[in-house]
Amino acid sequence: QVQLVESGGGLVQAGASLRLSCAASGRTFSSYVMGWFRQAPGNERDFVAAIIWSGGDTFYANSVKGRFTISRDNAKNTVYLQMNSLKPEDTAVYYCAAGRVGRVAGSRGYDYWGQGTQVTVSS
Repeated sequence: QVQLVESGGGLVQAGASLRLSCAASGRTFSSYVMGWFRQAPGNERDFVAAIIWSGGDTFYANSVKGRFTISRDNAKNTVYLQMNSLKPEDTAVYYCAAGRVGRVAGSRGYDYWGQGTQVTVSS
């Protein structure tokens, strides 16, 4: 059974940093793309970042480029999202996802999703 378990969310002030973790289990993810998406109340689920597990290529939404960094630890089967210089508009539930996708920014291509972790940034 595939499981993606996010952790690391919380309440921080603008300008602070957080690191989200996504622990993956239940299968081998070497051929998968791992993505982070976020959803604020009343909004659609938006792409944040993605990493190709095998090669390590990374992709970012323009809104987080230069502030967020996605990475993975093969030994721990874990994907991270380091978030720096957080802004109030980063407030959302952050979801980890895994899939064999052709378009990394499209949520429909991902097969597995975590339960989400809340990130709240106060001004």
